[in-house]
Amino acid sequence: MKKLVIIGAGGFAREVAWLVEDINAVNEEWELLGFIDENVANHGKVLNGFPVLGDFDFFYNRRINEPVYTVCAVGNPGSKMNLVKKAVEWGYKFVNLIHPSVMMSRHVEMGVGNIICAGNILTVNISLGSHIIINLNCTIGHDVIMNDYSTLLPGVNVSGNVVLNTGCNIGTNSSIIQGINIGEWSTIGAGAAVVRDIPPRCTAVGVPAKPIK
Repeated sequence: MKKLVIIGAGGFAREVAWLVEDINAVNEEWELLGFIDENVANHGKVLNGFPVLGDFDFFYNRRINEPVYTVCAVGNPGSKMNLVKKAVEWGYKFVNLIHPSVMMSRHVEMGVGNIICAGNILTVNISLGSHIIINLNCTIGHDVIMNDYSTLLPGVNVSGNVVLNTGCNIGTNSSIIQGINIGEWSTIGAGAAVVRDIPPRCTAVGVPAKPIK
């Protein structure tokens, strides 16, 4: 099996460890070694049976020569981008983790480092960038484009022909109607209904969603 570590040691990282266990129950693919976390206070802890191994230099200090694969299980897009850059500098190799329950057509393209959790449905002609998180029970319609570092929190519904630009953070149980463009590094609040384009670098909330800052 290939060696895998999860970047992050928060609640979502523990959920991703569970995702890995579900993947291995179907096909033994990953040897999950534990979590990588920059917070020294977490080093040495054991989370749901897996240790917090240390910082990014853990394996290199111990001269492990085989590849170490990873994903970044941090939901905040900006924090995720910074951690991904550090992992790349250390030579970690990113992979996609997709829960066995996910319904996804063969007409979905994606980069690397993506995490797609249980219960998701991705239809046709969808383009996913890299380091995207699609949390539990989301639906993504035809011809959607999701760019790098975007995050969908649980229960998001994305209609067809939507574009999520780099670093979008879409809140729990929100809905985005057909043909919407959401600007880079924007946040959509929980339960929002997005019925018009959202500009870059803002927060939009409500029904219908309106920028508040």
